[in-house]
Parts: sequence; C-alpha cells; structure tokens
Amino acid sequence: MIKKIAYLLLLITTGLLVSGRCEAGPNFPIYPIIAPNVQFWEKIYGTYTSSQGVLHDKDDLSIIYAVIDFVPRTTPGASKVNRQLEKMVRLRHKKILEKFADGKKPRTKEEKKIYSLFKGKQKVAVFHEALDNLRVQIGLKDTFRKGVIRSGAYMPLIKKIMRAHHLPVELAYLPHVESSFNLNAHSKAAAVGLWQFTKGTGKEFLTINELVDERFDVYLSTVAAAQFLKENHRQLGAWPLALTAYNYGRAGMVRAQKKWGSYPKIIAHHQTGIFKFAAKNFYSEFVAAVRVARRLENDRTLVKNRPWINVTFRLRAYAATKELTDFFGIPDKEFERLNPALRDQVIEGRKYIPKGTLVRLPATKRIRKQIKNIPSRLLYARQIRDKEYRVRKGDTAISIAKKYKISVKELAQVNNLGKKTTIRLGQKLKIPHSALARKNTKSSSKKTVTLQPSLKESITTKIEAPAPKKTGVLSGKMITLQPTPKEKIKEDNAPLAQKEVSEATGKEAPLAIADSGSNVLTLNTLSKRTP
Repeated sequence: MIKKIAYLLLLITTGLLVSGRCEAGPNFPIYPIIAPNVQFWEKIYGTYTSSQGVLHDKDDLSIIYAVIDFVPRTTPGASKVNRQLEKMVRLRHKKILEKFADGKKPRTKEEKKIYSLFKGKQKVAVFHEALDNLRVQIGLKDTFRKGVIRSGAYMPLIKKIMRAHHLPVELAYLPHVESSFNLNAHSKAAAVGLWQFTKGTGKEFLTINELVDERFDVYLSTVAAAQFLKENHRQLGAWPLALTAYNYGRAGMVRAQKKWGSYPKIIAHHQTGIFKFAAKNFYSEFVAAVRVARRLENDRTLVKNRPWINVTFRLRAYAATKELTDFFGIPDKEFERLNPALRDQVIEGRKYIPKGTLVRLPATKRIRKQIKNIPSRLLYARQIRDKEYRVRKGDTAISIAKKYKISVKELAQVNNLGKKTTIRLGQKLKIPHSALARKNTKSSSKKTVTLQPSLKESITTKIEAPAPKKTGVLSGKMITLQPTPKEKIKEDNAPLAQKEVSEATGKEAPLAIADSGSNVLTLNTLSKRTP
C-alpha cells in the first residue's frame, strides 16, 4: 500500500513538472524533453554545494554517475588535490563504460549500478557515445543562496521595470543564472554586470567608454535587458526561444527556428559549432532557478538584503567626484558603491563625472535638499583634457606607462587597447591628466596655469608647471581660460540639479528620469544614451 502511494505521488510530481504547471509560470513551459534537465539544475542550485562535483552525461542529464566530495578551497593545495580526485573518478567510470562498449556485462555492484542508468538503451553504440560525454558540474547551492540574499536589494526595482515593459515578472530571476546578482560579475567572454552584457551587445543600449560602463548600473542595465528580451520575444514568439537567444544569440536562434520550428525540436535536432551544452541548457537553468529561488524566498530562516533605497539626479554638466562627495558629506566608498558604472578614472578624480550621468546618493532628507541647491562652482563646462602621445619606434605600452608614471592597465583602459595592450607605430595614445600633473611637478618653477572654468565663473589657480625652454612662453604671465560661447552654459541653467530629482526606493523604484524640464526619459524610450 505504501509503495502504491509513493508511486502515485511520483506520478503527480512528474506530471506537474512535465506539463509546466509549476512555479515557473504559464509563459515558461517545461517540455518532456527538458524535464530531466530542469530536475538536474534544481539539484545543482538546491542540493549540491560548491565543494561537490557531479559527474554526469552531458547529453542526458538524468544520468548522474557519481558525486565527488572535494577538499574545501581554503585548504592549502586544494586545487591540485581536487583535480586529482576528479581525474581518478573520471578514469574509473571511463574504464567501466569501455567494458560496456566492448559488449561486456556488468559484474561488480558499481558496474551494475552504472549499467542500470542506461535502462532501455543498453547498447554498445550508446556506451561508445557515453565515453565522450563525461562531464563534471560543480554544485552551486551555497552560491545560489548568497545570490538570493543579494537579490533582495534589487528585486523590487527589477520586477517593476519588467512590469513597465509588459514582460513576465519571472524574467527578474534571470540574473540568478547570469551573475548570482553580483554587480561586479565578469565572465570569460568579457560579459559583465548583473545581466552579463558583452561590450558589443551592451553598446546597443548603454554608454560604455573609458569613463562610464553602464553595464554595472542596476537600473540602466535592467532597462537594457528588458528591451533586449522584449525584442527577442517579438522576433521569436515564445519565451523558451527568446531566453535561449539571450545566451546563444538572436540571429542564430532565428535561423534555428526557421529550420526546425519549435523549441523542443531545436533542442532535439539542432547541431552547430556553438549550439552546445550552455545554449541547450540555458532555458532549463532559468526555469530551475525560478523554482529554487522562489522556494528560498519563502524560507523564513533566510534574511535577504534590504531593498535598494537611493535618490538620483542627472548631471547637466561635468563634476569632480571628490567635490561632490565633500559637498554631500558622504564617504568615497559609499559613493563608489552607489555608482558602480563610474570607472576608476572618474572615481579617483583623474576625470570629471561626465555630463548627463545619472548620479545616485543616499536617500536622506538632507541630501534631497542639497541636490536642489548644488553650487555652480561644482559644475564644469568641459571635461579634463588628456595629452596625446604618438607611438614611436621602439615604444611599448610598458615603456610609455613607465614614462608617465601610470600603470599599463590605466593606459590600456583609457585607450581601449585590450588585454594584449597592442600598440602600433604612429598610433595616438591618450595620456591621463593625472599622469601629466605628476610628470610636471618633478622639476618646475612656479607658473600660473588656470584650471578649467566652472559654469559661473572661471577659476585661476596656481600649480607647479615646468619652466619653459623657450623665452616668451608663459614668462611670468597669468593666463585665465574663459569658456568659449559653445562651452559656456547660461546661469539660468544652474544649479542644474534643481530641475531633476527622482527617487529609487525599493518597492517604489523610479520608472522615469526627469530630464531638463519638459523632457522625460522613460523606460520605454531608453535606447542609445545621449549626452
């Protein structure tokens, strides 16, 4: 009797999983062909920790050979020991599969257990194929749990943005698969941020340059993700396809749909060089993540981070980071945490915060009042200018960086040189302003040079400048730089922050950003950012 009841419960559970009537919602069906995959990823997210490796068949995720208990990563030499452990387990199972591929029958208890995993398909050809399908997946239970804790800070905002775009709210759980809600996540493919945009895709919606990378901005990157997913769905017509396209690429998925039609047929038959394990499992991972995350959200022992609460305003001119933090009375680290899209050059003061940047600050009454009264002396008409250096014969990125006392990383970032920091003869490189200042203070005589003018008045400041080699150049004269007519901004536009203040407060996160009076930048219209 007990066995019959257990069997009935198993049928009910399986039926719910296969029919798609589950926590993932009506837009995200679980087809029979991916039901084992969803179950597998639920175990990875909810059962196995990062100290465990699951040896499985990469094409049939219902086949789990063994679970390897690794040495904790904090243990000295753990990496080497764990590699050896994995190699031993793989080799043992490979030898057993080789026996079956040679037509031999199982003898030992372990062999019989492995043989039973192939019930109904115990053929020599199947075992031959299984030999090449051994794969180890590290468990993610602890990592996933931390992601759910972090998600508490951003989930209200993300869900609201999805609703504003008329998208299924379940899409707010996609960062569990992409980044575990780690804002600073980086992938091997150079995708970054909460939504793991690559530079190429990100530039379609966001500002990405040497000063700002909006892929790290929760609000702006989520708007971009919503727009990207919506277009995927418009072109493909179904969420399983639209989500797979998020990983595999829209163009590739459109071609696959034209050839095979439905998602199940694509999973069963589509084979190309890049449509491999990650792309085939992306939708299954998403559905599993939604199910596991929702269960954890209902766990009263798990305390999530509080919703993100901040006040935002858009800069209508350039501003120095340090001057803003001093004016608002907030720690530098707090400002950096609230504004992750700003690159090191801006945070460290080598460049001004660009005009048009959405700035976030703690949502206090004092700061709200201060935003309405930002002094014009803190706002600048122009960006700090870099010097250009033309690459000469024999130059390397290292030698140029050494000459101007900057890191190779800084030189590469400013000039978008890439990881290999490749330069070519005659190429013009930007030298950061701070490097010039350090170089110029070595051996100098006091000369008067003017900093860039603020909006309201020009500022004349004495700094150390090198003695001129030729007479008649800066010979004891004070030079005051005045803004040109194009650079000059009328005083009635300052303080500029008075005209635009919006709040992002957890459940009531901002859905529109006021932009100079009558113009409103809404979620539905945000595309390529304009200065």
